[in-house]
Amino acid sequence: MNVSLKNMAVALIIMSTPIAVQAKQWSLQDCISYALANNIQLQKTQLTKASAQEDYLQSKSALLPSLSASTNQSVNYTPWVSNGISGEGFSKASIDKVYYNGSYSVMGNYTIWNGNKNRNQVKLNKLAKEAAQLDSTAQALNLQEQIAQLYVQILYSTEAINVNKESYQSSVQNEERGKEMVKIGKMSQADLAQLTAQRAQDEFNIVQAESNVKNYKRQLKELLQITSEEAFDIAIPSTTDQMALASIPGMNSVYTAALQNRPEFLSYQNQLDQNDLNIKIAKAGKLPTISANAGATTSTTSMNKNGWGSQMKTNFSLGGGIGVSIPLFDNRQTKTSVNKALIQRESILLDIKNEQTKLYSTIENYWLQANTNQSQFKAAKVSSESAQTSYDLLSEQFKLGLKNIVELRTGKDNLLKAKQNELQAKYLTILNINMLKFYQNGRI
Repeated sequence: MNVSLKNMAVALIIMSTPIAVQAKQWSLQDCISYALANNIQLQKTQLTKASAQEDYLQSKSALLPSLSASTNQSVNYTPWVSNGISGEGFSKASIDKVYYNGSYSVMGNYTIWNGNKNRNQVKLNKLAKEAAQLDSTAQALNLQEQIAQLYVQILYSTEAINVNKESYQSSVQNEERGKEMVKIGKMSQADLAQLTAQRAQDEFNIVQAESNVKNYKRQLKELLQITSEEAFDIAIPSTTDQMALASIPGMNSVYTAALQNRPEFLSYQNQLDQNDLNIKIAKAGKLPTISANAGATTSTTSMNKNGWGSQMKTNFSLGGGIGVSIPLFDNRQTKTSVNKALIQRESILLDIKNEQTKLYSTIENYWLQANTNQSQFKAAKVSSESAQTSYDLLSEQFKLGLKNIVELRTGKDNLLKAKQNELQAKYLTILNINMLKFYQNGRI
């Protein structure tokens, strides 16, 4: 009976305990795909592209003739009208003081030639649409770069937690060993306090490392536009030493490839093409504009005893014409527009040089960091192995009473620092090599 009650109690406890739902494990590609679909800044560039598309379609429609229909209905009151004479001075069949007039017209206009302003405007708006797409692509690449950097930081910080936990477990063992030595009189309370302080410091380091991971995850969630309280975690891929020891792409080859595939430089070429069209459009201000117009009109009035159908037929007329507008003096507007377009071209060329310098500096920094971190990783790996061997020997000697607490703590600090240096160099090397490949290939 007691066994049955005990089993029932255990079952109730299990049922009442909330089941921990494992967070989705986000891979790097998962993060990138989700961000490309949900990032607000990226979505806004898509709206800019859609707006540019509307401008392009409107400028194409502007090449077609325009057509409009209009009507005007009016009631007139002429209190002192002469017999048989209307207010407009012509003979009328009735001498009503109040009469009704209606007019109807359909008019069409077509620009035959205006110095190719309209056709160049179509080309200009098409380039603006392409520029919006390039801007969207550039935003997407920048977003991927930020995600990759945060992802690697999370990986490094997560592994740093494990290193600190290993150090903590070692400190706990040392503290327990110290308590035993105090009991048998082989260690003072002051030395034990130092072991306790070491254990507490390692505990603090774990909390600090976990805080760093949470902060990097928060930044990654922000890029992904995730605002829910659902647990968020990343998939931990296997990272090998060989990944950090891989060959580093050549700096000049990466830079040359980046000049060809980075959307920023395609965007600057787009700006130059737009500038050429702006100059042509500005120069067209000195050229004549030739246009054609045509229309059909008719009218009705209550002064006429004929029916409206008869009046509209009788008063129906067709007309058309060709108009030529020749600019003579425009208060220097055309010359100013041309000169400003030429100045803008010089500004674009300077922007290109500045962007090339920034790109080279960015790639050079990744390349230098990759080489430096790779060399540091090789050295740190040897240092870590040496520090581990040294600390193992110190621990054994400490247990035998051959080493004091100061020497043990120093060896422990050296080991922790060596492992952290090895981890940092490893992940920074992997990050910088991947960033070089990203700039070289245009994808992660």
